[in-house]
Amino acid sequence: MPGTKNSVLTLIKSISGIRGTIGGKVGEGLTPLDIVKFTSAFGAWAVKRSGLKKIVVGRDARISGSMVNNLVIGTLQGLGIDVIDLGLSTTPTVEVAVPAEQAAGGIIITASHNPKQWNALKLLNADGEFINDADGKAVLEIADNSDFNYADVNDLGTVTLDDTYLQKHIDAILALPLVDKEAIAKADFKIVIDCVNSTGGIFVPALLKALGVQTVHELYCEPDGQFPHNPEPLPENLRALSKEVVSKKANLGIAVDPDVDRLCFVAEDGNMFGEEYTLVTIADYVLKNKVGNTVSNLSSTRALRDVTEKAGGIYEAAAVGEVNVVNKMKETNAVIGGEGNGGVIYPELHYGRDALVGIALFLTHLAKFGKSVSVLRSTYPSYFISKNKITLTPEMDIDALLLKVEEKYKKQPHSTIDGLKIEFDKEWVHLRRSNTEPIIRIYSEGNSEQIANSLANKIIDDIKEILQIR
Repeated sequence: MPGTKNSVLTLIKSISGIRGTIGGKVGEGLTPLDIVKFTSAFGAWAVKRSGLKKIVVGRDARISGSMVNNLVIGTLQGLGIDVIDLGLSTTPTVEVAVPAEQAAGGIIITASHNPKQWNALKLLNADGEFINDADGKAVLEIADNSDFNYADVNDLGTVTLDDTYLQKHIDAILALPLVDKEAIAKADFKIVIDCVNSTGGIFVPALLKALGVQTVHELYCEPDGQFPHNPEPLPENLRALSKEVVSKKANLGIAVDPDVDRLCFVAEDGNMFGEEYTLVTIADYVLKNKVGNTVSNLSSTRALRDVTEKAGGIYEAAAVGEVNVVNKMKETNAVIGGEGNGGVIYPELHYGRDALVGIALFLTHLAKFGKSVSVLRSTYPSYFISKNKITLTPEMDIDALLLKVEEKYKKQPHSTIDGLKIEFDKEWVHLRRSNTEPIIRIYSEGNSEQIANSLANKIIDDIKEILQIR
């Protein structure tokens, strides 16, 4: 397969699902037998947990999607579970559909921003939210023990194809009080979109049309799974979008990832708006209309805290991971939250990252602001995040190492809910261990690239000193 390394197979079992590269031997890659085993475990868990025998399934457009979809649906039928198959869909659309269908849970067949050789089963509970740590461990235990029974021939599940949720999702967004379709239509935006040849190519144009946007230039909107570039919506992957925005004299560019839960923008001059500022900007608009609290994860920009406190709200940080952000949002009754990777969670619609509601809120804000995207970006505090990592030996006690760093900076405000985050006035550094490799990831933020890098290098030097590395 061009552009892939067939010799390197990966299967990652985590609390929120199973993710891997397609093919290879059972237990090494994401094979049909692995798909059947984990679908069986999740189906058994969901039915036992909820007492319901219905599960919603949807998928992005990646090449392996149809194959995985057939295996998932057939397995659920074999368990005696009725399936609502949304077909080509988005992660947030499936999240909306699960409670609407009063289902036991949902399975989203997507590897999110991973390249085309990857696929995954994202697992949702009956609320349409990602399953938590305890539930994820329960599913993995069921899979390990093959603790499930299949139905006899008279009790097999049924399959219902349902393509109505694209419109239902859009209708729910249009019904939100803070989404102003008239203001968006009046602004007469010219927009270029990059949907990386996945399901955003179906859903984003439909949403923009419903919002009254007349001029939409489509880039990579054929949902055939042939990703034209690395599908993660980072600046280095969005050069074609940037050029198209300038050449078409558009007001902005919009990019989403393959399952449409991450969102970023390009300004009218072709410059990146910055994925960290997707949530900051939309939160600013929400907070201008409703005083409240916000949440993001520990590795997200401080700008959200600045905007929140300026509006009279309280900002809280959660451990990295969508389920952790959602739990903290519920705990603090946050009016908006999310992650610095362009993930916007707007609980008035549902508790999940949703690029579609993000687009609607951003365009409303921009229309009411009345000026360009670059001018809007200039109204927010400017921070820069530096991302680094240190690779250690497999036998290294990373927890003990982090404790020594914590001891050195014990007089600084710090958090240990997810690795170690240390604050230095408006600058910070966050150290997290990898769950799969002997690596410490080091994120740092300052009001310039030089300051962020300098802070990261200082912590790296501290670690080397502790380890006595020259």
